[in-house]
Amino acid sequence: MSAANRINKSKVTTHVLQEMKLKGEKIAMLTAYDFSMAKILEQANIDVILVGDSASNVMAGHKTTLPITLNDMIYHAASVMRAVSRPLVVVDLPFGTYQGNSKEALSSAIRIMKESGANAVKMEGGHEILESITRIISAGIPVMGHLGLTPQSIHKFGTYVVRATIEEEANQLREDAKILEQAGCFALILEKIPAALAHEVTASLKIPTIGIGAGSGVDGQVLVLHDMLGITQEFSPRFLRRYHNLKEEILGAVATYINDVKTMDFPNEREQY
Repeated sequence: MSAANRINKSKVTTHVLQEMKLKGEKIAMLTAYDFSMAKILEQANIDVILVGDSASNVMAGHKTTLPITLNDMIYHAASVMRAVSRPLVVVDLPFGTYQGNSKEALSSAIRIMKESGANAVKMEGGHEILESITRIISAGIPVMGHLGLTPQSIHKFGTYVVRATIEEEANQLREDAKILEQAGCFALILEKIPAALAHEVTASLKIPTIGIGAGSGVDGQVLVLHDMLGITQEFSPRFLRRYHNLKEEILGAVATYINDVKTMDFPNEREQY
């Protein structure tokens, strides 16, 4: 029996993630944006699926995550939810739907939960979005925080380099992590920060941390599915491990199909009615 088949198939909840942290069991998280890929992740027993605003890049071809809309995110989240039962499904609140207006933030989160059936939402930022986070959590909606490199703020940063390398920014991240935990966030994403800082923050929190480019001292890891499968090749940061090269396999399969059609090898007699 494979390791995947031995894994508990009961529903992953925010409480389960808390228990995993306490037991020292690492949390495996990947993105998904459509029914077919989510179904595969379900069969592989992934713990958490993030319906990320990275769909703006890998699904829609935008250069940043900023253009994707709330309606887009609901569409992708609903597609994923039709495929899965076990993983915790977390959906990004897209840029412009929660910053600076806590009432709009709550309205956005409610739409995601009601129209997609997802389990939680994710929001980028710390103290500056505390009012929105508090309002959403007070309505009974679980919130996953996101600190470090926050792609929705790319024009503020002006670069995708490692964050919190200077002490002032590192101290702010430490403070924001505590603020988000006290506000009621059930977990935090820590993106592209020094491994030592991520380990320190993880040890200081009761809630689990999930890293992307944050080293091994966190409670779990997340990658963009299209990146780790090698479907996208343009993005190659140090933290990305490619587990496959699906781009080359797909190119080969399509090239063979084209040749078979043009040489009249497909369809053959067995493939006709």
